[in-house]
Amino acid sequence: MSIYIDPAVASSLRGFEMPEKLGFGAVMAPVMFRAVCQDGCWSSGELVPYAPLSLDPAAKVLHYAQSCFEGMKAYRTTSAGISLFRPDRNAARLAHSAERLCMPPVPEPLFMDGVRTVTAYCANLVPATSGESLYLRPFLIGTQADLTVSASTSYEFYVIASPSEAYHAGNMRLWVEREDSRAAVGGTGDAKVGGNYAASLLSIARLKKRGYDQSLWLNPGNRQTVDELSGMNFFAVIGGELHTPALSGSILEGVTRDSLIDLARDLGYTVHERAIEIDELLSQVADGTCEEAFACGTAAIISPISVFGDNGENYQLAKAPGAVAERLRQALLDIQEGRTEDRFGWMHPVEPITIE
Repeated sequence: MSIYIDPAVASSLRGFEMPEKLGFGAVMAPVMFRAVCQDGCWSSGELVPYAPLSLDPAAKVLHYAQSCFEGMKAYRTTSAGISLFRPDRNAARLAHSAERLCMPPVPEPLFMDGVRTVTAYCANLVPATSGESLYLRPFLIGTQADLTVSASTSYEFYVIASPSEAYHAGNMRLWVEREDSRAAVGGTGDAKVGGNYAASLLSIARLKKRGYDQSLWLNPGNRQTVDELSGMNFFAVIGGELHTPALSGSILEGVTRDSLIDLARDLGYTVHERAIEIDELLSQVADGTCEEAFACGTAAIISPISVFGDNGENYQLAKAPGAVAERLRQALLDIQEGRTEDRFGWMHPVEPITIE
């Protein structure tokens, strides 16, 4: 089925001006993709001007949190082309999140239609500065209007976009969160759903007052091993080798995490996916065995960690940013921005649509 392009899309794009300062997720592209699912049947989708949504006050998403989303990027390459980074992985992860919330998965062809169409029409909005990108946010919501505690029978899928800088520049100060949990054992920790992020906000508010940037969450089952940050996966460099928490059901399977594991092994690093005891890690930071640590995610790419705060003590990393984090970040960007061969097949070129 063909995608409907609203005639007003052209004027929306022509009237858009890129600001000098982008920030992250603050500047919204003037178009968006929309598709509707009713009783399990999906429409082909449409590209329309960016605008507020119209929802019934009783819509399931507003009361029972039937909402999941993805974060992904389109990059401008050195050949002046535009490419999406691993969109197939995002499509699969959105399907997993949807199934966890009893929502119909967005078919992969429809997902790809959405992200490709928005990217193609917003090609001129993809920043040219290294490390910047067109950030894409596909999301799925339940729209049926009634207050019964049951899955919706109607859904809407959207793709919006934002020309953006990196999410977190510079070194991060982490607070080890020992009071709260962002997800439960058997819960939604391995799905990308809004409730996980809502559960992290109180911790973030507390730590900001203490002078820290992000929470380091512990496994909710044992409260002793490291899980992840509120929106990023975690890596530590110990004795020259990379260590990252093993996927446990309460950790999001990050696309950047997976990519860095493959890339690090390709570059000759030993990578361990394992349970990382928080007290052991802090001791290794204190004695210098843990030389560096960093967080990773689509929005941030790689953010070096400079300090762990725990029970009133600060544990300072010897290297921030460290050589391993810098090498991996540059190697990943070189693939994403077309400066080196895409030997993993991660990049998906998109043919731009020119608006006269």
